[in-house]
Amino acid sequence: MSAASAARRVDAGLDIVVLEAGPDVAYGLCGLPYYLSGAVDRADELLAHPVEVFRDRRRIDLRTGAEVVSLDAGRHRLHYVHDGQERTLKYRQLVVAAGGAPVVPDLPGVDDDAVFTVRTLTEAVRLRSLLDAGRIGRALVVGGGYVGLEMAEALHARGVSVTLAESLPRVLPNLDEPLAALVEKELVAHGVDLRLSTGLQRVYRDADGLHAVVGGDIVSLDTVILAVGVRAAGGVAAAAGAKTGPGGALLVDDQMRTSLPDVYACGDAIAAHHRVLDRPAFVPLGPAANKTGRVAGTVAAGGQARFAGVVGTAVVKVFDLAVARTGLTLAEAEAEGLPAVATDVEGRSRAKYYPGSDTVTVRLVHRDDGRLLGAQMIGSEGVAKRIDVVAAALQAGFFVADLVDLDLSYAPPYAPVYEPVLLAAQRAV
Repeated sequence: MSAASAARRVDAGLDIVVLEAGPDVAYGLCGLPYYLSGAVDRADELLAHPVEVFRDRRRIDLRTGAEVVSLDAGRHRLHYVHDGQERTLKYRQLVVAAGGAPVVPDLPGVDDDAVFTVRTLTEAVRLRSLLDAGRIGRALVVGGGYVGLEMAEALHARGVSVTLAESLPRVLPNLDEPLAALVEKELVAHGVDLRLSTGLQRVYRDADGLHAVVGGDIVSLDTVILAVGVRAAGGVAAAAGAKTGPGGALLVDDQMRTSLPDVYACGDAIAAHHRVLDRPAFVPLGPAANKTGRVAGTVAAGGQARFAGVVGTAVVKVFDLAVARTGLTLAEAEAEGLPAVATDVEGRSRAKYYPGSDTVTVRLVHRDDGRLLGAQMIGSEGVAKRIDVVAAALQAGFFVADLVDLDLSYAPPYAPVYEPVLLAAQRAV
């Protein structure tokens, strides 16, 4: 809908058709765990706009329940199923914004009605109804990434006993191990039954209810949440010959053009340019999805726009901690063959004498010549502000010495005079 709305702003007379396989459009996917926890009361609060805004005010021909099944790029035709009938749509310019699809492991029992991926509003509403009815007391969350941790907290907030199984030896594999260990400690402190290096083998039912086999153990439960990853859902374009890159995501230029004529792509379906790696990377996150949607819609409608790329900035709430990263971790830098170094410090979120001051852990990752490569941070407050500072520095091509010179804000209620980011930069120098 970002692409369609941008196209309308460019050309008031353009015929714009949107085909959406599901029943809902333009809702906050990242808000689903908070809807399930009760922090967001109603599902419709997650909608960016009612459907009528798109159809009536923006004059977009929005067709829900319309699943595209194939693309004939040479003839500029889409084939889709709507209301049980096969239909064809001819286009002049096409934007593929199919997003990401949850990875569902090929295991016995994962098709049970009590197994959720929580990737759609409809699915979240069904799970919320079970929680509200008091029908879920025990849950297994499979996967220790962003969504898995958010779901563990959401279920915990509803009084559910949570087991979290992660097949890797730590949670959040896109953090370095010392910082991931702090997150694991937080999970255990809040009563999560954390099982690392433990995979799901199968789900089954018997006379006693629902069970899962996890790492050889049988766990009795009421629901299973699969949060084992996301894959790019650009398969229709890829099947039509569009070039793909990391994770099978569609390759695009900075104006969101694919390798197919008059076909653009955006959002979680693409591999965007990573400014630190200087190559395409699959980084499926909301801010870039919206930005690339606006670029694709603008250019497809005849306007001019470019996407500058990503540096991989993200933050996640894990109980009382904010956990953030940007750029590359030390492990990622080393995997790229970069001569990388990590510098760690512990600072304070506010002046140490001001009420509420707490520890902020900062890791800067940089080349041995000082060029900034990334950062990770954990703390109870002020983390999002600080990670954004480093994200901006990465985009500007800073060295750690440049960070030292930043004139950052200071007032005891908000930040200490010895700002943690600057402390880390000084130590790195």
